[in-house]
Amino acid sequence: MVARFLSFLKNGRRASPETEPRGNDYYSVQEPYGSAWADDDDDFDLHETPRATPRATRPDFDAWDERLDQIDGQVVAPDRTRHRWWQPRYWRQRRKRWWIARIVAALLLSFFLIVAWLAVTAPLSKSLEPIAPPQITLLAADGTPIARNGAIMGEPVDLQKLPDHVTEAFLAIEDRRFFDHWGVDPRGLGRAVWARVSGGPMQGGSTITQQLAKFTFLTPDQTLSRKAREMLIAFWLEAWLTKEEILERYLSNAYFGDNVYGLRAASLHYFYRHPENLKPEQAAMLAGLVQAPSRFAPTRHYDRAKNRMVMVKNAMVAAGYLTENEARAMPFPKVDSRTIRDLPTGTYFADWALPEARDLAGGGYSSQQVTTTLDSRLQNIAGRVVKNARLGDAQIALVAMRKNGEVVAMIGGKDYSKSTFNRATQAKRQPGSTFKLFVWLAALDAGMEPDDLIDNSAIEAGSYRPKNAGERYSANITLEDAFARSSNVAAVRLFNQLGDEAVREKAREYGISSPMPAGDPSVALGTSTVTLLELTAAYAGVAANSYPIEPHAFPREEQGWFDWLWNMPGSMSSSSHADMEQMLRTAVNRGTGRAAVLSVPNFGKTGTSQNNRDALFVGYAGDLVVGVWIGNDDNSPLAGVSGGGLPARIWRDFMRQAIGATAVEAVPTPTNPEGPVQPLDVPNLEDIPLDDNGSRLRIDEGEGVTISTQVEGVPLEIRLDDNGLVVNPGRSEDDRAPRN
Repeated sequence: MVARFLSFLKNGRRASPETEPRGNDYYSVQEPYGSAWADDDDDFDLHETPRATPRATRPDFDAWDERLDQIDGQVVAPDRTRHRWWQPRYWRQRRKRWWIARIVAALLLSFFLIVAWLAVTAPLSKSLEPIAPPQITLLAADGTPIARNGAIMGEPVDLQKLPDHVTEAFLAIEDRRFFDHWGVDPRGLGRAVWARVSGGPMQGGSTITQQLAKFTFLTPDQTLSRKAREMLIAFWLEAWLTKEEILERYLSNAYFGDNVYGLRAASLHYFYRHPENLKPEQAAMLAGLVQAPSRFAPTRHYDRAKNRMVMVKNAMVAAGYLTENEARAMPFPKVDSRTIRDLPTGTYFADWALPEARDLAGGGYSSQQVTTTLDSRLQNIAGRVVKNARLGDAQIALVAMRKNGEVVAMIGGKDYSKSTFNRATQAKRQPGSTFKLFVWLAALDAGMEPDDLIDNSAIEAGSYRPKNAGERYSANITLEDAFARSSNVAAVRLFNQLGDEAVREKAREYGISSPMPAGDPSVALGTSTVTLLELTAAYAGVAANSYPIEPHAFPREEQGWFDWLWNMPGSMSSSSHADMEQMLRTAVNRGTGRAAVLSVPNFGKTGTSQNNRDALFVGYAGDLVVGVWIGNDDNSPLAGVSGGGLPARIWRDFMRQAIGATAVEAVPTPTNPEGPVQPLDVPNLEDIPLDDNGSRLRIDEGEGVTISTQVEGVPLEIRLDDNGLVVNPGRSEDDRAPRN
């Protein structure tokens, strides 16, 4: 059989011994054309015939070329020139032979790339999933609903259970040739293009399959590339799904306005009945909503919905689904919407908790409820306290959590309806002296004690020369007094002594994840930005003596012993923890946080950033850890507000109402009866005029009283504090530093 085929290629007819070339032929024919060549038996054996004997010579390709050069019976003289590989014509001939193979390979590669892209971009299972997050209701810890967010969705419809007039209404207005095309309708596309070019009324042109591809897999951008992808995905869906499956998935996910997705949810929302029981007029009105749901929603634009329904009826008549008499007799349906919208779609706490709530709720079409850690009573207290605070144009944030990180109250601004920006979780501001907590924690970790002394004199050397508030300095003071007075120079000296790495590492251990520059001593004074939430969680780590504390909005199961051992939290020694709490308590009892003192033991620290741009107080009492921040959104300075003033008083007012009923422990009296008397609980009052000569009185937060006056034209400051009566030269208003 091989000999026959090669001979046929060579001669184009039966070979004869008289005409057959002998020089280079691969097979030599020894007998003339005979009966053996005419033998058509299938059992022909090359080894049994004497007429075909293979030789050890190469095929005669020249003879083949001679046969190939015959065109329309005219013999063209063959080119006997043999071209070698170094000659250009040799490679030109090879290129001609391969161009078809290259094109085929390119087409195959493009096909496989498109299929791979479709498999990744448009998995068929995605068309079975809801295209919008389903409705979820957040509950407070006591079960009180606090917010409801997400789309109103229903379970997918079963096409076989729907009345014919339901599917006919959608097919008539959206895709009359749905069962006759392969995903893209050339007629509809042509009509849409002509309407756009001619300036006529706009037409969609997209088939139901294209619409399913668009709202399931693509964005609503009106671009040519998006349209091309839409067509490819439509072909892909048509290739793998039946028409009934495509229509069913389309009806189950289409948007009908009022944040309602799917035919089942729309039927219940607008007519309070299941889609299997829809009347013809109700189905016609629903079918008309899909083109522009927000514009035609009958709950808000009933007249528009009726006009659109007339178009649907006319389309059904044109498609043969209705007669003209039936269309004229079809009434307009009455809307029966019973959807309850009694909850806000968002609050500061709900916006923060919602992403995690989605993960906990899982997928699906049905609405779900998730219980949070929010304490509705404490949230109401926080709202009242913030409302009663005299903030002026400034904004506020408040976070309250348990020692284990459960957030029980959150205020992200004065008014959520005017600004949804959450200043408790999203705003990164300078914490001021509240960051000194980590400097003192690093000092205790290094073996220092509250009674150790540190230089509190002005820093005269070096490139960074911070000043104390009011430029009040002294000789060596204890670490406890330096923390209570919020001494800037002591904090920077301690920072340099410990090393910036030790302080930054301690902040990281307590959960501060915001960037902190290395080698910058101003970090000790709180110049690196943090969120109020992470700062409050760090103080919760001190309160619980377990760090880091991760703030969370949903109850968590207690870890088993193995998980606890594997993720063992950090903690201080009991002596170091007692020392840190002693200094935090001193800062409240006789330091800058005096305005936050309570009738129960409480601990905290004030903070004021450069130029009074941020004012904070963070502290804890009982089982609550609370942080308060006040500032302007444009980062402009606050007029006369410091951390020990308004933020401390807001913190105190919240705590008094939150834990007042459970407070049982009184503040102990000083052990030394000769010691200093505790200062009165008075607010921070500045620049109280005394006379017409410019004399003014300033009551500092737990640090004494200062009178600014002039004697014979010389400005003086007379100060009375724990150190006695001190007279200093006066200073101008511009020299006054912000108060910590």
